[in-house]
Amino acid sequence: MTHILSAAAWPYANGPRHIGHVAGFALPADVFSRYARMAGHDVLLVSGSDEHGTPILIAADEAGMSAQELADTNHRLIVEDLVALGLSYDLFTRTTAGNHHKVVQEMFESVYANGYFIEQTTYGAVSPSTGRTLPDRYIEGTCPICGADGARGDQCDTCGNQLDPHDLINPRSRINGETPEFIETQHFFLDLPALAEELGRWLDEREASGTWRPNVIRFSQNILKDIRPRAMTRDIDWGIAVPLDGWRENPTKKLYVWFDAVIGYLSATVEWARRSGDPDAWRAWWNDPDALSYYFMGKDNITFHSQIWPAEMLAYSGRGDKGGKPGPLGDLNLPTEVVSSEFLTMEGRKFSSSKRIVIYVRDMLARYQVDAFRYFVAAAGPESHDVDFTWAEFVRRTNGELVAGWGNLVNRTASMIAKNVGEVPAPVESETTDEDRALLAQIRDGFDRVGELISTHRQRAAIAEVMRLVGESNTYVTRTEPFRLKSDDERPRLLTVLHTLAQAVSDLNVMISPFLPHSSNAVDLAIGGSGEIQPMPRIDEVDDLENDRRYPIITGDYTGRAGWESRPVAVGSPVGRPTPIFVKLDEEQVVADELDRLGLGSAPAAE
Repeated sequence: MTHILSAAAWPYANGPRHIGHVAGFALPADVFSRYARMAGHDVLLVSGSDEHGTPILIAADEAGMSAQELADTNHRLIVEDLVALGLSYDLFTRTTAGNHHKVVQEMFESVYANGYFIEQTTYGAVSPSTGRTLPDRYIEGTCPICGADGARGDQCDTCGNQLDPHDLINPRSRINGETPEFIETQHFFLDLPALAEELGRWLDEREASGTWRPNVIRFSQNILKDIRPRAMTRDIDWGIAVPLDGWRENPTKKLYVWFDAVIGYLSATVEWARRSGDPDAWRAWWNDPDALSYYFMGKDNITFHSQIWPAEMLAYSGRGDKGGKPGPLGDLNLPTEVVSSEFLTMEGRKFSSSKRIVIYVRDMLARYQVDAFRYFVAAAGPESHDVDFTWAEFVRRTNGELVAGWGNLVNRTASMIAKNVGEVPAPVESETTDEDRALLAQIRDGFDRVGELISTHRQRAAIAEVMRLVGESNTYVTRTEPFRLKSDDERPRLLTVLHTLAQAVSDLNVMISPFLPHSSNAVDLAIGGSGEIQPMPRIDEVDDLENDRRYPIITGDYTGRAGWESRPVAVGSPVGRPTPIFVKLDEEQVVADELDRLGLGSAPAAE
């Protein structure tokens, strides 16, 4: 058994999440975590709402409420949406939690004590119309290095170089288009150059392992070429206080979200341990060098997870040019892998809430089955390249693969068993053929192949392999024609074929369950099981561990369910006439309704 940390990116709490967000970080992390638990590993899936920063203040002003009120509202919305998706978080918390503030300040104090913070005078970008600090990522302009337009204040995605906002040519605010003012201000900078050698050594080891996606490792190594100190404090009144005399009393100086948010993976694990009754339980995932950790996110977050967060941990542990010693949290494990997905676009356009080019998670799930959406992301998501979500493709995948393939196999198997036997039949040994044995052997072998693909973050290939085996099983039905075996003499063969199909469906259901947890329980019930293949998350209202606030978290008990292996079907289990588990969609109606709702006009139906 291995301790595995699944660290899913923290959704930003300035509004509800759309399907592009969850396709990149949430669903891949859940599939991997569910599989790893089934394979016998001790998994912690953690995340939370990222609630600090200027955009929260801006959104709160527009909504006529305080930043905390907005964070409270949106955190609850996000929690509800992620639970509806069936994401099996051990803990989904928030960055305004008192425990998070405590861990972040401890990280700062030890990094500071080790000498990796530099106090410097710098230029801060300020909005002329509001007087508020503008985050680096909310400033765009022309890159001074390669000349590309649309470079952000922290980096240019075209050439990969790090930037500062005042380096940009013709800088402008992404919020309202105005030209920012730059004023002198004092801030603490993380001394990244003093950590560059150790960062480079770690990345070279990761490259040698051959496990990281090529685009992620190349990008991560490239940004080391222009590494420079990065500001970790900001002139803002919403965030975590700087825990130093002369700073903590200043209400307009806070730790920057770059330093704050990524520490959430650690603080969430600490909070989970504290709530479990064993406050030190988190150390098995962070201090044990044999533990593994996988960070799931979209490609726009690579910098924070392959440079900023590892650098913070190295500085905390005293593993840079300046030396030092670990703080009370100990020597922290660097990421085993940064699992970055590309972008999901929509009907050829980038998701944009302001332009109504958006599909919110709760809107999607209000109209369509959750596992239909999960299937689309698994089979066609932005794993290694940008993917365009179209309603026509969503309908085609749902109807042509999920309904006609997997749903059809389940329905015809359960229907034939219910009609002819009423329970899972026992096979007749003398009637068992090489064809029966070959199908079940092929499916059993699939556990190794599919498990290897999921464990190496090739989920599209993994579900494609499951669906190939579904196709083989449907072909088996066509060849054996159990619906034609009607005479008494043919009944032994009929029972054997139906048993083979029940076993095939049972094994395939276990195999597909990390992708489709809701329907896997329904499928298990349909073929005589208990309906407890995949556990589901729940929402708990909890007291803050450091103050008198309350907030909702996501948690759950994910132990004691199906293992990652074939299990014999229970002969004699009752099987009734099934109802379709997956809903077939009216293609023309879905495409027309959804495009009209989004103001995108009509589109031709898929071929």
